[in-house]
Amino acid sequence: MTNKNANKKRRQNVQLTDRLLLVNLYLTQGLTLIAGVVWILLQGRNPLDLLAFPHDVRFLYWGIGLAVAMFFIDFLMTIYGRDEDMDDGGINALLFRSRPLWHIFVIAALVSICEELLFRGAVQFHLGPYWTSILFAAIHIRYLRHWLPTAWVFASSYGLGWIYVQSGTLWAPIVCHFLIDFISGIMIKRREQ
Repeated sequence: MTNKNANKKRRQNVQLTDRLLLVNLYLTQGLTLIAGVVWILLQGRNPLDLLAFPHDVRFLYWGIGLAVAMFFIDFLMTIYGRDEDMDDGGINALLFRSRPLWHIFVIAALVSICEELLFRGAVQFHLGPYWTSILFAAIHIRYLRHWLPTAWVFASSYGLGWIYVQSGTLWAPIVCHFLIDFISGIMIKRREQ
């Protein structure tokens, strides 16, 4: 058996089950939350201050506005792009297709809070929006096989960083990230049924 065939056989033997995917998701988000909190504390700041809810609702305009723009661009990429360029290996379909609505909501909320606290709250404070977006794109490894989704994740991250700066609150990118994940999860669930 050649080395190439051995690698193919090994990949076929490792099946990503629903349970394994959920354990991986919750574990990585827990680690993301811990890393974000520790990094913020090492910066001499209080993570709870970053998560303090704003007194006015202008942050919603930033979060919802960017989410609408991102959905429009994603829609155009779906129409004019090739399916193989947007392929994530079926991870999103596996994650959302059999989830009840409440669980999609929980996943979207957890991911948006944990990732935004780490990337916008901690990393962007230290590295700025450009390098934060490079790192954000790199951790979304399932997209790195194709340039278009990698560029899209980078641009999305940069947009999240920009609305964080413009709004002055972490809740603007959290709202945007939540809406993207929640609505995408619902769309995937309906498409896969």
